[in-house]
Amino acid sequence: IEENIAYVALYNYGDKTIEQLRETLQTLLKEDPAGLIFDLRDNGGGYLNTAIQVVSEFIGNGVVMYEQYGDGETFRYDAIPGGLATEIPMVVLVNGGTASAAEITAGAIQDYDRAPLVGTTTYGKGSVQTWVALEDNAGGVRVTIARWLTPNRRQIAGAGLEPEYIVEMTMEDYEQGLDPQLDKAIEVLKDLIQ
Repeated sequence: IEENIAYVALYNYGDKTIEQLRETLQTLLKEDPAGLIFDLRDNGGGYLNTAIQVVSEFIGNGVVMYEQYGDGETFRYDAIPGGLATEIPMVVLVNGGTASAAEITAGAIQDYDRAPLVGTTTYGKGSVQTWVALEDNAGGVRVTIARWLTPNRRQIAGAGLEPEYIVEMTMEDYEQGLDPQLDKAIEVLKDLIQ
C-alpha cells in the first residue's frame, strides 16, 4: 500500500479461503515486501478448520487454539507446518466485527507475539453451539457446548481480544473516507521494520 508494505484483507473463512490466501501471499511475497498488514476487520468468521489453516500461514508451529467442553475435556489444535508468512513483520487489524474464526486467528497471533493487534476490541464469539429441536417442531434452541481458548488459554467468548493499540473509527472517519486504524497499523509496522 505504501513504502513496500503489503496489505491483505480477509472477509470470511470459507471453502476457498486458504487457497485464495496462499495464492495472494505467494504473489505479494515475490515482491519482497518489508512488512504485512493483515486486515480482519468485520470478518464474522466461518469454518474452524479454515481458521487453523489461516493461522498456520503466520505461525510456524505450536498450539493454535484449544476447544474446551463443559465436562472439562479439551482438544488441542496445532499449527500446520509450511506457512508462507511466518517471518515477515506484520500487524493485524481488528474491530468489533472481528468474530469467531477471525478471533482464533488474531488471538493466536497475539499470544505468540507474532504481531500486535490494532483497532478495537473484537466481538467475543468463541464458542461451539449445537441445535436442540423442541417437541412438535415448535422451534429449537442453540446450546453452547464448548468454548474456544487462545494458545495462552484466554477465553474469547464474551470477552473478545483487546488490541495493543486501541484506535476508534468515528462516523466522520467513515463519511470522509478516512481510516485511522489503517494509518496506525502502518505507523506501528514501520516501527517494527526499523
